[in-house]
Amino acid sequence: MNQPPLYAAIDLGSNSFHMLVVREVAGAIRTVAKVKRKVRLAAGLDADNCLSHEAMARGWDCLRLFAEQLQDVPKENTRIVGTATLRLAGNVGVFLVEAERILGHHIEVITGEDEARTIYQGVSWTSSGEGKRLVIDIGGASTELVIGEQSDAKLLNSLHMGCITWLRRFFADGLLSADNFAAAIEGAKVVLAQVEQSYLDMGWITCVGASGTVQALQEIMIAQGRSERVTLSKLNELKEQAIQCGRIDQLALQGLAPERLTVFPSGLAILIAIFETLHIDNMTLAGGALREGLIYGMVGRKRDCDARERTAESLITRYQLDRDQAERVRNVALTAFTQLHQSWHLSEQYGRPMLRWAAMLYELGLCIEYKKAPQHAAYIIDHIDMPGFTPAQKQLLSALMLNQRDEFKLDELERQNAVSMTQACRLARILRLSIILCMRRTEGTVPDFRFEADEDQLTIWLPQGWPQVHYLRASELQDEAKRQTLMGWPTRVVEEPDGVAD
Repeated sequence: MNQPPLYAAIDLGSNSFHMLVVREVAGAIRTVAKVKRKVRLAAGLDADNCLSHEAMARGWDCLRLFAEQLQDVPKENTRIVGTATLRLAGNVGVFLVEAERILGHHIEVITGEDEARTIYQGVSWTSSGEGKRLVIDIGGASTELVIGEQSDAKLLNSLHMGCITWLRRFFADGLLSADNFAAAIEGAKVVLAQVEQSYLDMGWITCVGASGTVQALQEIMIAQGRSERVTLSKLNELKEQAIQCGRIDQLALQGLAPERLTVFPSGLAILIAIFETLHIDNMTLAGGALREGLIYGMVGRKRDCDARERTAESLITRYQLDRDQAERVRNVALTAFTQLHQSWHLSEQYGRPMLRWAAMLYELGLCIEYKKAPQHAAYIIDHIDMPGFTPAQKQLLSALMLNQRDEFKLDELERQNAVSMTQACRLARILRLSIILCMRRTEGTVPDFRFEADEDQLTIWLPQGWPQVHYLRASELQDEAKRQTLMGWPTRVVEEPDGVAD
């Protein structure tokens, strides 16, 4: 069987060079190779913006690694771009001649505007969200700010500040002092002042970050058991923790990877300035950025549907799930969610969509076997790329998969931090009962039901006489009610006083 063609995107960044190789499978992009090397190109710029031979040599050495992999990718499916440092370098031609000889491909040095637009395309393809969103990407020598809606960038700028240039300018002495941070933050605010008002005037609903700095923040939040949402107070707490370390070479923050240590303080200072200047409430991590934007640009299909929708569709197709059954369980679960929304204080923003995706994908583990299908489903969710889902959302989805039947596994529900433990348990309870109500797997067999709750006490109302006709589901519902009651959540299944059997 012929495999779909490979695509490759290479980003020659100011701090790192990245290569991404993918294949399109079942309507989604599957990563087949990733190569990343710290080149520190921006560190080789002198006062006249000329690249040192040493910096260029580091870049050429990295490109020799990429060249071998590119031999298997069609030339027309390959795109290689240079960003801020190559835009600035006065002797960029010297670097490009040798680089193109090594790769056997043309290298395009894109403008800051093109970089910002491509970053936004990558975010729109890989991150969920409705309405206008602000995208922030802090690179080695530039920072891109974009406001867009669906797949259209509406306001974009590439600013001349980055984690390497700010490192050299404000932390050159290696000290993590309050004065150095204050100077770096103020310096970033001066740059932001040029565009501040236009962003505040346009406004946005959600904010996502697409840089190594934000990735590092996510890793720190997860390691410290905190919510993945980045806030100004969390940024300032991390700044104080960094100051306590005294020096960059002594920086030690729980969850911060060693390769990110050097540039993290300068990236953190820039991000604090952006939060303060643009009055940002919170931010989450984007699923992709420049490289993904290059890939999707070559694949050439524009879709405005939610990134999570595309991911779910791909999983349904790839693992041959029963779409009709998935939609049946989804509809029952969301009806129950609506009935319990007020009494259980369920989150429309976070709870409803996660219950929806859990219902659509609950049979994922059947592709391996039935007995341990919940564990298999959770494993797949944990270990697969899911564009549109944040790490915390994936963790919640995995926990719901694991708790779809049999005994409750509270440790997994407690470990996730996308929603509160109470809400996670309530979502699991709804999912389990919805699956039982849909056991017949046939259109028109779901009874008219009604869920009522008072605190953790739950009542499931069914049509009069229905349990006497539908013995299996009635028995399963009673068993589940006993299981939930034993967990300390009183649950009962009763018949409506007036009604007709389904």
